Amino acid sequence: MRNVVEQLPHVLRSDAQDNRDRVLDAARSLFSERGLDVPMRVIAREAGVGPATLYRRFPTKQTLIDEAFIDELAACRRIVEESCADADPWRGFTSAIEGLFVLNARNQGFVNAFMSANPEADSFTEHRESLHRQLTRLAQRAKRAGALRHDFVMDDLVLVLLAGRGLSSLLPSSREARARRFASLAIDAFRERDQQMVTTPQPR
Repeated sequence: MRNVVEQLPHVLRSDAQDNRDRVLDAARSLFSERGLDVPMRVIAREAGVGPATLYRRFPTKQTLIDEAFIDELAACRRIVEESCADADPWRGFTSAIEGLFVLNARNQGFVNAFMSANPEADSFTEHRESLHRQLTRLAQRAKRAGALRHDFVMDDLVLVLLAGRGLSSLLPSSREARARRFASLAIDAFRERDQQMVTTPQPR
């Protein structure tokens, strides 16, 4: 009995964390599809939690919006940091592209809605500049390794990320697959072509 009692707080904390994650996932998805005016009761229903559970963790709608945005930035930062930590710079670079494309396809509508309502959000500007610096260093490493095309500039990556925003207009069920396909095409375009030019004897 004593062991069960000792473990109970951990179980409750784990359950609370699961509820929080479900609420934030549901909020980002609904905000992406319908904008920031989605009622809290709809978010609670989508997350599979009761209104009391929702309001206990997020007492106001703005609290939920802010935490959902912070979590979105954290997910983006995690993708970049894990990619930059890869010992293989080309693998890290391609992992960053695919991860960012998929994340943006899922929740770009939410980010757009949040920034429209908070155009002067300093946290987003700082976040974007920090990730830009990290990805620039990663790209330089991939170039030195001879894997990333020699004429690549960071504006090229910004361009394809901007183009990828259009994926958020697709049906939710197809976004991830399309995002991975688009990422594959972008990665192929960024590859140093000299690495692919292998002379193969032709049959006579």
